[in-house]
Amino acid sequence: MWEKNMLTLMLWLLSSSWVFSVSATVSYDSKAIIINGRRMILLSGSIHYPRSTPEMWPDLIAKAKEGGLDVIQTYVFWNGHEPSPGQYYFEDRYDLVRFIKLVQLAGLYVHLRIGPYVCAEWNFGGFPVWLKYVPGIAFRTDNGPFKAAMQKFTEKIVSMMKEEKLFETQGGPIIMSQIENEFGPVEWEIGAPGKAYTKWAAEMAVGLRTGVPWIMCKQDDAPDPVINTCNGFYCENFTPNAIYKPKMWTENWTGWYTEFGGAVPTRPAEDIAFSVARFIQNGGSFVNYYMYHGGTNFGRTAGGPFIATSYDYDAPIDEYGLPREPKWGHLRDLHKAIKLSEPALVSADPAVTSLGSNQEAHVFKSKSGACTAFLANYDTKYFVKVTFGNVQYDLPRWSISILPDCKTAVFNTARLGAQSSQKKMIPVNSVFSWQSYNEESPSADDQDATVNDGLWEQIYVTRDASDYLWYMTDVNIDPNGGFFKSGLDPLLTIWSAGHALHVFINGKLSGTVYGGLENPKLTFSNNVKLRAGINKISLLSVAVGLPNVGTHFETWNAGVLGPVTLKGLNEGTRDLSNQKWSYKVC
Repeated sequence: MWEKNMLTLMLWLLSSSWVFSVSATVSYDSKAIIINGRRMILLSGSIHYPRSTPEMWPDLIAKAKEGGLDVIQTYVFWNGHEPSPGQYYFEDRYDLVRFIKLVQLAGLYVHLRIGPYVCAEWNFGGFPVWLKYVPGIAFRTDNGPFKAAMQKFTEKIVSMMKEEKLFETQGGPIIMSQIENEFGPVEWEIGAPGKAYTKWAAEMAVGLRTGVPWIMCKQDDAPDPVINTCNGFYCENFTPNAIYKPKMWTENWTGWYTEFGGAVPTRPAEDIAFSVARFIQNGGSFVNYYMYHGGTNFGRTAGGPFIATSYDYDAPIDEYGLPREPKWGHLRDLHKAIKLSEPALVSADPAVTSLGSNQEAHVFKSKSGACTAFLANYDTKYFVKVTFGNVQYDLPRWSISILPDCKTAVFNTARLGAQSSQKKMIPVNSVFSWQSYNEESPSADDQDATVNDGLWEQIYVTRDASDYLWYMTDVNIDPNGGFFKSGLDPLLTIWSAGHALHVFINGKLSGTVYGGLENPKLTFSNNVKLRAGINKISLLSVAVGLPNVGTHFETWNAGVLGPVTLKGLNEGTRDLSNQKWSYKVC
């Protein structure tokens, strides 16, 4: 309790003292983001506040600062904050203001990616499911209902930040905000409505007068004064769409997400360091690691579908909040070398000279005399020796050495100075107590079931309040059915939009089928045991996360949409799709 009260007092004192600080400014030029008149090379890391617990936040932020970061980058998760229209939630893991104030308390900046579309392998891309059912809506295009809802939420977040004085120009830590997210490919696909929407979104955001720059990632036509930025594993060849905008990398993917049934992706620390050094030597001035701490998709927040609960992402800080070595330490050492080089990097464009067939030197010299060199070996197979400034330097394959004074190589991207580590999880308490339950499958005549002629789309019924929906119907079988004599059971075929399906006949499990990340649709087709008279068919349809990416994914379906057929009856094939079905959310 004392620690909690002390933290509250410190946050209050911090917010109060900043109110009376001198006027702050954030701007940019071709070289860098400029904070209070100072150009800076900014090193950033993504930590998503709902993917960890509030108790973890101070330590995660401290580890990020110790790792050499200047900025914490996070999305804002609309569906977590507005679960129903006009009903807002900003508590516990969704306490955005508290998270930002903790970043400020640590002396770091914030890049707030309001979106409000986030993708992020997050359920429904961060959109609340109720938005799908607004009359006349179409997501992420020049559509009146969507733009009205998006603007209302964006204004809500900006107003909260202003009220708490969290923008840098108010004395807070937020130095940048993002509107939309990776919309460029969608705009290219949908054409004119997409271009109109891009222009509207940029103008709407700038009109909110936050006093800090706005960015759009993967948006080559981002209108002025919005900065377009790069996302990817490598961004060294990226150039902004105007010569007066800085070269920024909003997502350097430190690994990748994990899908159900798939391998756990990894990315070597050496390759990440190489990609950052190459970006900086080519004039880059902002790099964000996506993710720096990936965390956990708690509850039903994972999207996809078929994205795993773990969002570890092979990040420098692992899912449990522990430094992942040697990645965390290697990047920390890289950041030290970059910061030593900052005076020259923000003051001049590089002079590039060849050191060999696949080797280069990028040299930055400021008018004040600062000098920094990056010596690069792009050869993927061979270690080389190069001569620079009459001194010989050893360059491992696919590596860059950083010389903050143009003389001494203080860091090489391929040479790991940090120790590797392996973690062993051991139990600290007694073994968990488990209980099992046997539940009877419901049937079409259950009193609390909803009845309809034909098949309903799953999310339309559940409104994503649950992943599970029962589809139930009765089938009357003639006692003189030929299959009783032949012994060849009827073939039940069910077509479903996904994502998994358990089939019960008269209370007994007859089979399970499921889709996958690349194709969530599925088909069940098995011979089933039926009896004379009434047979109860109960289908438990399972949604494994709603889609988070794709053009107009709000139109995509889940659940049993049919047809559902029985083949091998006296009349041949019976289509069950349009008969009475009962529905039960569980």
